[in-house]
Amino acid sequence: MKKIILTGDRPTGRLHVGHYVGSLRERVELQNSGKFDEIYIMIADAQALTDNADNPEKVRKNVFQVALDYLAVGIDPEKSCIFIQSMIPQLPELTTYYMNLVTVSRLQRNPTVKAEIQQKHFEASVPAGFFCYPVSQAADITAFMGTAVPVGEDQEPMLEQTREIVRKFNDIYGETLVEPEIVLASNKACLRLPGTDGKAKMSKSIGNCIYLADSPEDIEKKIMSMYTDPTHLRRDDPGHVEGNPVFTYLDAFCKDEYFAAFCPEYSCLDEMKEHYTRGGLGDVKVKRFLNNVMQEELRPIRERRQKWEARGDDVYDILQAGCKQAEKKAAETMANVRRAMRINYFEDKNLLK
Repeated sequence: MKKIILTGDRPTGRLHVGHYVGSLRERVELQNSGKFDEIYIMIADAQALTDNADNPEKVRKNVFQVALDYLAVGIDPEKSCIFIQSMIPQLPELTTYYMNLVTVSRLQRNPTVKAEIQQKHFEASVPAGFFCYPVSQAADITAFMGTAVPVGEDQEPMLEQTREIVRKFNDIYGETLVEPEIVLASNKACLRLPGTDGKAKMSKSIGNCIYLADSPEDIEKKIMSMYTDPTHLRRDDPGHVEGNPVFTYLDAFCKDEYFAAFCPEYSCLDEMKEHYTRGGLGDVKVKRFLNNVMQEELRPIRERRQKWEARGDDVYDILQAGCKQAEKKAAETMANVRRAMRINYFEDKNLLK
């Protein structure tokens, strides 16, 4: 069986460092590992419209921005197929068939959907498309026969929903689809990077993000205003590193060599944490060090993004070619699904007799 990656992002805004450490960095490593036969990376514009139907312009404009972010972090169109969800007509058809395999009560129990409904203040006015998006996500994954899905930790309930649909389809119609597995970042600090305001999740809608395309000045401004330990009022006060976003970011991004360059009184992050915990290390100094780390990490990404931005026609061609390649793959899967369901009427005349 082929080893195939399917993953993607909603184009509701530029991608941020939470996306990067939670999934994008892992995708690039997997892409370059040579361990996968096919890699598909989807810009999920149709899914983004489930809660932005009144603002399609927002989604449309950000398709190109997300493509730029992909190329900037190192997604290579020679190794990975980048495509736009709405350009693949097989996906909504597959979603329709999967809808019959899932109950409303099962969708209501999905913790990710419940959390997002609460966050978006939908209450009783949940768009049907948004409520059912775990089903469409199952279609996205299985249409490409995805075996590995590198995403953030919050997507695990979605993967479980997909596996349930695959098992039910195969039980009814015979072995046709494959069950995907989630691929999480190996660094636990990267599983869910908090917002700069200390909230549990970095979110474009809340505005607590550091974007991959942010200028050096914006990065510094956001870092220097970050939430820290509220009990660490003076430099000499003992501090807490657990639940402190500044140290969580350092866990996700810091390398030992950065200490020699920017903070030579420490040799590693554990030493800095120990000093902060016992007292005597101020928040401003830690934030300045984090700023230096983030500038080093994001500079090459920003520079690559600017180069691709100047090559807009090439990015357009990459997306067009990716959509053509993706549709061919999805069409193969869809044909197998129709055969399994015995609705391939014009391949077998006996089905209509």
